[in-house]
Amino acid sequence: MEQQMKPNTNNKKWWVLVAVCLGVFMSLLDVTVVNVALPSIQKDFGASFSNLQWIINAYTLVYAVMLLLVSKLGDIWGRKFMFEVTLSIFTLGSLACSMTTGIWGLIIFRGIQAIGGSGLMSLSMSIVASTFTDKSRGLALGIWGSVAGLSTALGPLVGGILVQAFSWRAIFIVNVPIGILAFIMAAIFIAESPKIKNGRIDLLGMIISTVMVFCLVFGLIQKESHYDYTWFNWHVSTLIISGIVLLIGFILLELHLKNPMIDLHIFTSRGFIGACVSSFALGGSLYAFYTYLTILMQNYMQYTALQTGLRQLLISVFSLVLGPVAGMLSGKIKPKYMISGSLILAGIGMISIRLMLGFSGTWEVLIPAFIMFGISNALINPSISNAAVSSVEPRHIGMASGVVNVFRQFGSSFGVVFLGLALTSSYHSHITSGLSSIKGLPSAALTGLSKGLFAAGPFSGLAVLNSPRAMQLHHLPVFDAVQTAVIHAYYFGMQNVVITSASLFIISGIACFFLFENKKELN
Repeated sequence: MEQQMKPNTNNKKWWVLVAVCLGVFMSLLDVTVVNVALPSIQKDFGASFSNLQWIINAYTLVYAVMLLLVSKLGDIWGRKFMFEVTLSIFTLGSLACSMTTGIWGLIIFRGIQAIGGSGLMSLSMSIVASTFTDKSRGLALGIWGSVAGLSTALGPLVGGILVQAFSWRAIFIVNVPIGILAFIMAAIFIAESPKIKNGRIDLLGMIISTVMVFCLVFGLIQKESHYDYTWFNWHVSTLIISGIVLLIGFILLELHLKNPMIDLHIFTSRGFIGACVSSFALGGSLYAFYTYLTILMQNYMQYTALQTGLRQLLISVFSLVLGPVAGMLSGKIKPKYMISGSLILAGIGMISIRLMLGFSGTWEVLIPAFIMFGISNALINPSISNAAVSSVEPRHIGMASGVVNVFRQFGSSFGVVFLGLALTSSYHSHITSGLSSIKGLPSAALTGLSKGLFAAGPFSGLAVLNSPRAMQLHHLPVFDAVQTAVIHAYYFGMQNVVITSASLFIISGIACFFLFENKKELN
């Protein structure tokens, strides 16, 4: 049925960790590094706003869709082999992105990059968990979590430096030497995992799960990209309903197969369910929140992309410093305390923003929240990873890793949409009330501004005021009042965002406290 895994010496296994961390660093860095390069890409290719959105969405969509499939293929063909395959795909996709001559070529190659990125993320976690089987597993997962947290936060900073010093193509070229180094190290140090030698491959389950994740995530992307769409708009509802129907069909299929793609019995472990819930909350409340935080700092506080990245480093510093410590503690402190406490701490951080932000134009009021986010993120990532892989049998570690990562990615996509709805509803309401209360604003200007601001959305409020069509308003005595109303509308929207995020964090924290067993459920 399975071949035995080759043993790793103590020294050799730490090189395994270095190899997989290089892969994780690249794959997660590329989730956020592109954001700051979009203006340069738009200038080079004359791309539309919709095309620019797809540079990001192509990676997000394919990444989410491939997580479960790549995890399963790792169980069938070997995790080392699939890690090397996906690492090669990611590296070659990065090279292709750097050499592309058109916007659609870039979008396609970003999708190819994401195929590799999904494998680097899900397979690396299972490789670490199966390589470190003793007390050092917590430390190893802590280091792995530190790299994961740091790479996501470093994206805007690294992107800003590379674009400013070279060009947008540099953000992709830099992956090539790192990818080659990681491949060589993986080939030398990673031992192959046990493979499924006999048994039928659940091809139908693979297809259904892939299409299911595609429908659910793409439905959320459609809602995110078109704030004027309601949930009942056929562009959104058709995809979401199809995803739910496929999910039900997938569950029924897997329950009746001898060799299913996912052994659903892993969900009988309360610890594993807790890991999934906390992973979803982390993606939906914190990682999705970074989108709106970045817009606040760049578009409304008027920091550059580089200045924003430097200030947000305060969050990632804690991941770097506390991650390994948290990893060691995750094997000694019960998950219910580590994970629940981290979620509630992040929720308190959100509440502190609600209490302190006001209409401040400087980032100093965010420092207490950044510290709490940093500590929470540092403590929870290795704890989730350790709880997930320790709550299932060793043969299910690969798929457990994939499922937890899907929950995190789906949570992030869901959070961007849900927090966006909270922001937009408040923003629209305060645009209407704010502009209507300005005495001396001509009715034609009021109508035109309201229409333009609603169409552009919360991200582009000040850009609308500075557009050529709005230049004539700059001469009006009430222009400063109009600008203040637009800025305040976004800040009111952010109040809605942080309260929504805080609620999800605290509710999830309480749920995880009761989901995790009082006694250790770790193998």
